[in-house]
Amino acid sequence: MPFQRPIVLLLLGLLLAAGWWRLRPEPGPLQETRLLLGTTITIEADGLPRDRLSAATAAAFAEIARIEALMSPHQPYSDVARLSAAAREAVVSPETAAVIVSGLEVAVRSGGAFDLTLGRLKTLWGIEDETPRIPAAGEIAAALEETGPEALTVTGTLVRKRTPQLAVDLGGIAKGYAVDRALAVLREHGVTSAAVNAGGDIGLLGSKQGRPWRIGVQHPRRTGEVLTTVAAIDRAVVTSGDYQRYFERDGRRYHHLFDPQSGYPADRCQSVTVLASEVMLADALATALFVLGPERGLDLLRSYPGVDALIVAADGRLHATPALAGLIAESP
Repeated sequence: MPFQRPIVLLLLGLLLAAGWWRLRPEPGPLQETRLLLGTTITIEADGLPRDRLSAATAAAFAEIARIEALMSPHQPYSDVARLSAAAREAVVSPETAAVIVSGLEVAVRSGGAFDLTLGRLKTLWGIEDETPRIPAAGEIAAALEETGPEALTVTGTLVRKRTPQLAVDLGGIAKGYAVDRALAVLREHGVTSAAVNAGGDIGLLGSKQGRPWRIGVQHPRRTGEVLTTVAAIDRAVVTSGDYQRYFERDGRRYHHLFDPQSGYPADRCQSVTVLASEVMLADALATALFVLGPERGLDLLRSYPGVDALIVAADGRLHATPALAGLIAESP
């Protein structure tokens, strides 16, 4: 057969094209994980070229780190650390002041079930430390003195404490705010599809390849098993449970979600999942509902239009707002 140069050139071109295609960045979402806010944070983003997704994700993580520097009690120069160390008052950033105001609103509306003033109590128990303990009743009573929503007042960026020993803790709301800010940064970079997961505080941007995101809700008593799945677009999905950070002593579970009335871990729920438009609100409400229990918790949500919840009570029974009632029938 005579040499056919056009055919050879065509074959070479196809081979080169195939090689070039393999060298291109893989299409699809970009996923990165970092340790911030004392937990593992994963960001999944899609809808842009890989280099732009990488830049957007890096900026979102930087924003979370900025919020941590402002609001973590473990950062010595944070607004929260300075406020807790102050004798009576401290000037904080406008963002920290706004988060405190939002937290106080949930605290008042929940009858104190959500509380920003339990810093001393949390330190006393040390649930998140290497050596947690069960404090004496007298220690708990002392840590609860002069706490509650009325113990803090905010005027502009000036925050006043009722007593010098009051220690502020934004752990039940600052993480949600950080996720909201990360989503805002992703939007600013042109990302239209993303999920930010900060240890159970999940913020969703848009849909996932044209379909709702499907978020698995951990079974609170069966490790590694999904209780049910929530479908959502452009929403916050936050779960708080007694299985996340805890220790056991004499057959009893002691976890990090405290009842401000007793000073002991709340015992009316196993887990609470809240869906809302903002992660910060869902974060605070998940804690409030966990403390209140199913009946009082669902009563509270009647004053929050558009917010839904799935509650696993202490006895394992499921309770939900009407929009999520179908998940009860679907759960094993």
